[in-house]
Amino acid sequence: MRLAVRDIDILDLPPDFEPTDDYQGALVLIRVAGRPCGQAVIAFDSDGGKMPIKDRILSAASSSVFEAWLRHRLALPDPSPTPSQLPKASVVICTRDRTEDLERCLTGLLAMPDKADILVVDNAPSNEATRDLVGRFDTVRYLREPRPGLDVARNTALRNTEADVVAFIDDDAVPDPLWLRTLLRNFEDPLVLAVTGLTMAAELETDSQIAFQHFGGFCRGFRRQVYDAYNLDPFTGWHAGAGVNMALRRTIVDAVGWFDEALDAGTLSLAGGDTDMFRRVLEAGYRIIYDPEALNWHRHRRSSKELQQQMYGYEVASFAILTKALLFEGNPRAIPRMFRSYSRLLRRLFQPRRTHQFSLPYNDALTQVRGAVSGPVRYLRARARARAGEAGHKRG
Repeated sequence: MRLAVRDIDILDLPPDFEPTDDYQGALVLIRVAGRPCGQAVIAFDSDGGKMPIKDRILSAASSSVFEAWLRHRLALPDPSPTPSQLPKASVVICTRDRTEDLERCLTGLLAMPDKADILVVDNAPSNEATRDLVGRFDTVRYLREPRPGLDVARNTALRNTEADVVAFIDDDAVPDPLWLRTLLRNFEDPLVLAVTGLTMAAELETDSQIAFQHFGGFCRGFRRQVYDAYNLDPFTGWHAGAGVNMALRRTIVDAVGWFDEALDAGTLSLAGGDTDMFRRVLEAGYRIIYDPEALNWHRHRRSSKELQQQMYGYEVASFAILTKALLFEGNPRAIPRMFRSYSRLLRRLFQPRRTHQFSLPYNDALTQVRGAVSGPVRYLRARARARAGEAGHKRG
């Protein structure tokens, strides 16, 4: 199965919607007057193919689209924040040996109307390809971090920027033109330590990419949300956004501490550095804003092996964070949370296997259970390695 990815404003529809390739349908980002407000999946091989394009899109759209359309038609006041001045920002890309993706990301960043300091943190590279690529961009800074780990790279970035806000984007993502400006407009409230945005799929060319998008991907909805510990359980901080699209006050380190270098890519914990940071922000009494107009586009993992590793890693990270909270923070809420999560996964394991419109050559429930079971031990080992690596780095 292949789905085209389309970006369409219902106030300015294209004359021809059908793709020329062998796509079975399309995932459509729906805008109203330029603002992302919903999405729809449209099949090309159904009877609906003869319907007008606007009717086809609206018949598959969610209520957020109609709310945005009505607001536009009634000329209601814009509810978006409009600060008198935006904070100074740096944009950080933490990368390792993915120069093709990185070049697309840098090109997109430099095309934005808002210019910012751009820093590439090259995390334990195996060659000089990233350094050579960044050298072609005169205004982009390069920094090599020899210790492996995404959270290590994030901390290195925070130590080497002076801007008020540090915006992070993954190397396999591309920003929409107003991505940075939209993130920054949400920092007027001093209690807001983090702002996240909407991440859409850049391509849906394989079953694995479609499966990841079907399971939720990085989309957190199309309504702006202000989160705190009263309306979002800190242990489900991932609901507030993802590290592929987030901006942090640089003072977040003083408020809640550094990223945990025993978490996320490059460690045995595999993921979770962003989720853990969001958890600590909420637990400390601060706020996170999710603004879907802060849009970027992500190339999901293309192979089933990569997707399986990603789903496994998410469960490893989830239980790694619970282990950290219980053993090293003395948080008793981690115990019932852990038991509920294990129970949920075990119920899924023994239920009839779900069928999808796409084929997965592995048991996704079993993959998640394996990750959950190994999460605590993996975190303890990752923590020991991180401590040893930090000590060796200081001696060096």
